[in-house]
Amino acid sequence: MGADPAGGGVTSERHGATLLLRLDRPAVHNALSAGVLAALARAIDEAARDAAVRAVVLTGAGERAFCAGADLGELRGLDADAAHARLAHGQRVLRRLERLAKPTIAAVNGLALGGGFELALACTLVLASERASFGLPEALLGLIPGYGGTQRLPRALGRRRALALMLTGDRLAAAEAHTAGLLAAAPLAPDELLPSALALAERLAGGSARAIALIREAVGGDPDGDAELVRESALAALSLAGADAAEGIAAFLDKRPPRFAP
Repeated sequence: MGADPAGGGVTSERHGATLLLRLDRPAVHNALSAGVLAALARAIDEAARDAAVRAVVLTGAGERAFCAGADLGELRGLDADAAHARLAHGQRVLRRLERLAKPTIAAVNGLALGGGFELALACTLVLASERASFGLPEALLGLIPGYGGTQRLPRALGRRRALALMLTGDRLAAAEAHTAGLLAAAPLAPDELLPSALALAERLAGGSARAIALIREAVGGDPDGDAELVRESALAALSLAGADAAEGIAAFLDKRPPRFAP
């Protein structure tokens, strides 16, 4: 079965009624560049239009990462307006994924950090390998989550647990994520993850598409989600354009601890 490049670091494959999308930038831990987000948006739109696609699986290339977050090299030095435009675009892509009428499964094979964790949270269900880990470490870089994490993580874990993770930047190991209720099943052996995700997707694809769509709409529970996402992107843009973010990103790219001003 061939893999057709969707462009911009995303590849797609058909497996029966399931569309497998793979973030394909393993050298940079599948970071979400502008090109990746644009390619992902195209792939989501194509899945929505194609009646033969009944489910989508999203995973990352390589063994180390599902997605380690936004491409900080691209975000470095943006002013508040440019930062807001980039963050709002990323939010729109993830919102389209979340609102896709077909079930989506994140198959998390390694690191899911920052925007990568936010991407998984936008999917209908999450499966993970035993070596997966999850976190929103933006605060450690003088930033805040900007692709929906401040809204989706509290809904998934509860406000206080989500705040603890976001304020400390701590990571959840796969077993902890399962205990917390983030995963649809116990963590899987790495070589079992993708086959299990595809099998679950085919199971969902064989069900009633209307019933699945209605259940997902009923469980959505975020009538004010768009307004809250707009607020998040504005606040995230302010953080990204600030001095702490400049130091945090520089420290990350230089592989040194940040030195924030008091």
